[in-house]
Amino acid sequence: MNTQSSSDLDRVHKAKRIPSALTLGLAALLLSAYDSPISQSAWASIKPAPVQIAQTPITGNIIYVNPKMGNDSTGAGNTEVTAYKTITFALKQAQPGTTIQLAPGSYTADSGEVFPLTIKRGVILRGDESNKGQGIVIIGGGQYISPTFSRQDVTIIAEPDSQIRGLTITNPNKRGTGVWVESTNPTIGNNTFSDSKREGVFVTGNGTPKIENNLFTRNDGNGISVAKSAAGEIRGNLFVSTGFGIAIGGTASPLVTENRILQNTDGIYINDSARPVLRNNLIQSNTRDGVVVTINAQPDLGTASNPGNNIIRNNGKLDLHNATASNTIVAVGNNINRSRISGRVDFVAAEVKPPAGGGSSTFADIEGHWAKPYIEALAAKGIIAGFADGTFRPREAVNRAQFAVIVNKAFSPAPTRPSMNFTDVARNFWGFEAIQAAYRGGFLSGYEGRVFRPQQEITRVQALVSLASGLKLPPGDTNLLSLFKDAAQIPNYAGPAVAAATQQKLVVNYPQQNLLNPNQVATRADVAAFVYQALVNSGRAEAIPSPYIIGGTPEANRLP
Repeated sequence: MNTQSSSDLDRVHKAKRIPSALTLGLAALLLSAYDSPISQSAWASIKPAPVQIAQTPITGNIIYVNPKMGNDSTGAGNTEVTAYKTITFALKQAQPGTTIQLAPGSYTADSGEVFPLTIKRGVILRGDESNKGQGIVIIGGGQYISPTFSRQDVTIIAEPDSQIRGLTITNPNKRGTGVWVESTNPTIGNNTFSDSKREGVFVTGNGTPKIENNLFTRNDGNGISVAKSAAGEIRGNLFVSTGFGIAIGGTASPLVTENRILQNTDGIYINDSARPVLRNNLIQSNTRDGVVVTINAQPDLGTASNPGNNIIRNNGKLDLHNATASNTIVAVGNNINRSRISGRVDFVAAEVKPPAGGGSSTFADIEGHWAKPYIEALAAKGIIAGFADGTFRPREAVNRAQFAVIVNKAFSPAPTRPSMNFTDVARNFWGFEAIQAAYRGGFLSGYEGRVFRPQQEITRVQALVSLASGLKLPPGDTNLLSLFKDAAQIPNYAGPAVAAATQQKLVVNYPQQNLLNPNQVATRADVAAFVYQALVNSGRAEAIPSPYIIGGTPEANRLP
């Protein structure tokens, strides 16, 4: 049996702040967290994982626990009024198929809990999934002798077919881990893992858990550690300010998909001979590197038949750091800045069929499209991206959150006013930081009642007003509005801004130059054209000739 002592882990923990930590094994991934805000998201070609807003239906027996009003006595636990007091007592009564429903409160040693708590086979431990366990907090830890990692300090041990849902879990003890998964297959969903001294979840042995839609934040070591020959799924989670987002070692091969990994030290740290599969993740604005690969690790970042579709950009030092001695990482169909990599990386475009008429383009569905030059130019700058199937989908609508992301990536606006606490944009919403930055920079505003409406599709006139406002364009000649046959459809509030945008040649109309279609939903192609023209206006891009650009003076663009 392979084991690793706590003293070994301690020695590695002390060493991992220095660059030589890149050569250490998984036990080295016990880094102190760096406290920093959530980063803005990238262009939403990766769709956020669905957020569970209702409890998972209960089948089978239910046991109720209430740390404030409960009583650990025989005959209790069957109703909320007659709840048990401790999870510890409830677990002794629970049989496979039982759900232990926790009331709001703190479950600690002071309230009678004995750690670690072992969730037996087939038992569900549940709080409130709709808010990821806010107000239902398990705090503490106790000694556990791991078959693969010796003595550990753990809050919860998850046995086969168990479930942990809707809780906040913290282990404040030295080297403390929230949930320990060892050669089992639990489901861990819609929880918050915060403020543990090491990591939120540790997976080892040949464990195959499903870890989905959780929040990992302010853990000193990692959000999740995966070791030995473990696999399973890590799907739809948010990792923010939590040391290393995910640390994977041994020969582990989990599927890591649809996660948002933001403002950690390193996003994903992969070492030993690990072979994780990375798909559809957003790994951005981590303080050091986005993805680090060391020793003999070989992550799967996409194949010709199954592109990676990861967005790995805007990290502090490198987006992709291959620190292995000789391995080449193959990355197919990802959005990675090639100038921010180190080591051997073979970039391969996602395999797409060329258009039937011949020719080629960056995206399979823009050949011959009027906005192709703008789309390709912005894609080359990393401002926009396509989809995993090699398409751009130029006719798809753009919502306000997506537009906020684009203008932030294009202009990095300096703040000109304080932030606004919009009631419909939660701090853990994928576009929160982008919306705040766009608001502070004057590109976007909210609606009455501190509402932003992030999912509302933006119209062409709103996009133009946003750009004119954010770029502080000087007032335009309102006579220019006569260029448009549908000028009467321009809202009164937007007239001066549209005139300014027209005069500065931000307006691009297709197919009829004299139709603005102001209230038509802006497509991805429309936004690409408007934003590129705005970059030209601000001296950040070279002009692209097009017959569909409107503006300058009434005489210069008098249309029939």
